[in-house]
Amino acid sequence: MPDPRVIVAVVGFAVSAVCSLWILVNAFRTHVVWGVAALVVPFIAPVYVLVHWEENKTPFLFSLLGGTAVGLAFLLGAPLGLGTAP
Repeated sequence: MPDPRVIVAVVGFAVSAVCSLWILVNAFRTHVVWGVAALVVPFIAPVYVLVHWEENKTPFLFSLLGGTAVGLAFLLGAPLGLGTAP
């Protein structure tokens, strides 16, 4: 059975990834320029979230929750998988 910390990290990453895609879809729904800018211009996605807070509040907060889960899992010792297996 996999380490529970790894499961928490993977689920947290998946939640953050889905929420990032949700924000990107919202950007394209607002205007194609927002969507393309969110893909190619660094740091424009957080600006978009702030400007259009009401429609992006939920995915942003869930993304923070997922990132927190990943951070806590690794802080508690989840293996990174960078070395050789025991």
